Amino acid sequence: MTTTAPRMALILGGARSGKSRFAEAIVSRTGLPATYLATAEIRDAEMQARISMHRARRGGDWTTIEEPLELTDRVVALADPGRVLLVDCLTLWLSNIMEAERDVAAESARLADVLRTARGPVVLVSNEVGSGIVPMNALARRFADEQGRLNQQIAAAVETVFLVAAGLPLRLKPNPNLEFVL
Repeated sequence: MTTTAPRMALILGGARSGKSRFAEAIVSRTGLPATYLATAEIRDAEMQARISMHRARRGGDWTTIEEPLELTDRVVALADPGRVLLVDCLTLWLSNIMEAERDVAAESARLADVLRTARGPVVLVSNEVGSGIVPMNALARRFADEQGRLNQQIAAAVETVFLVAAGLPLRLKPNPNLEFVL
């Protein structure tokens, strides 16, 4: 059964907050075929276990595409009214583009621009890292700053934003023309 869901949504939250599970529920309720755009790279056994847990939870009905760097190009290629994309997560994508020494501001702005005109629904997951203490080293502070700026740009580009804490979603940016309740 197809249900009304946000055309573009950003799901924010801390580590293990339930943000990915909530995003998956939104995607599942659309009734559309789902494509999971994974930005993580498997670099150790712990990350492999996390990825395996996510895959098992989603089941076999999802198409999974791994894209650690060229996320914007994949969104352009795959966004379609007949499918829904789930990007999980922007935080790892940001880490990847910083590690590759790419222009973070340009990459972030390009993604936000693409989301404004994407042909189909996209749900994005991102960590809210700015609620804790100021990091102790320059790289960690730069990352937190870049993550905050990226989240702000994407939030401005999408119609709906949720913050998930302790598994509980709180709508931050409603669309007055959209009635959506899980």
